[in-house]
Amino acid sequence: MSTQAVVDCALYEDGHRLPGPVELAKVLERIAERPGRFVWIGLYEPTAEQFADIAAAFALHPLAAEDAVGAHQRPKLELYDDTLFLVLKTIVYVDHDRLTATSEIVDTGEIMVFAGPGFAIVVRHGSAPPLTEVRRTLEQSPEQLALGPAAVLHAVADHVVDRYLDVADHFERDVEELEAAVFSPERTDDAGRIYQLKRELLEFKRAVLPLGPPLQHLSERPLPRVPATAAAYLRDVADHHTLAVERIQAFDELVTGILAASLARLSLQQNTDMRRISAGAALVAIPTMVVGVYGMNFDHMPELKWTYGYPAALLTIAVVCGFVFRAFRRNGWL
Repeated sequence: MSTQAVVDCALYEDGHRLPGPVELAKVLERIAERPGRFVWIGLYEPTAEQFADIAAAFALHPLAAEDAVGAHQRPKLELYDDTLFLVLKTIVYVDHDRLTATSEIVDTGEIMVFAGPGFAIVVRHGSAPPLTEVRRTLEQSPEQLALGPAAVLHAVADHVVDRYLDVADHFERDVEELEAAVFSPERTDDAGRIYQLKRELLEFKRAVLPLGPPLQHLSERPLPRVPATAAAYLRDVADHHTLAVERIQAFDELVTGILAASLARLSLQQNTDMRRISAGAALVAIPTMVVGVYGMNFDHMPELKWTYGYPAALLTIAVVCGFVFRAFRRNGWL
């Protein structure tokens, strides 16, 4: 068996890790030595050649083995004979100083879990975080690890769903920042940022929402390799997943409302600008009209020979402009 893609491989008995390295070539023999033993193999982005021997040794279904190598799967739960195959999408929050119209907020990866008689095989792809801490934490709970491959299935699913909630906390801060910008007194154009946030939220939603039915299936229906005790743990994971889904849906509604508010504010700003431009044009039109009338050069026009005609015309222009300016100011046009 190829070991190039293997991150960790350990044999467990009665909830405890057996000492010493585990050779993949002899792992089946060691599992068969005593009932209750199982092996936990962790891999990262194995190739088809690297995964072929493992798939053959543990009699993994060809379709599941193909999915584990190729990745790019929706979250799902499949049952092949007495082997469970669970696909989970992972979410990693991408740190950024300020949300922009091109900011990457979330990055997705994949984790596939095979839980069968005497084995748990976990395959990671993309940005899926390492599971070293998950393994270490589970090894510190022998009573839970004694449940066998179902304990690994629960621990990985719980870790992934907890990450959903962590990312949701970060996402909430981005939404609040954008909401504050849209409703601030400063004049801003946030449509691009809002659209980018909505796109990233869509990617978040596509990763999280499809996992609901598989988790419900695991926690509510009798399945091979999932004892009743493990199902109780999985129900807790399903509850956390429901909470994450509710938060994502709330974000979606809130971002949609923020986008509508931003567009309404932009439209209001444009209307305000048009009113100011129109008011300015009206003020300019008054002296233009008066000067235009008296610039027609006819011989017989009133006040042309009057000594105070010119000052009177200027005064008339100033009074009319002042009256119009005051009227516009009172109505909020200026």
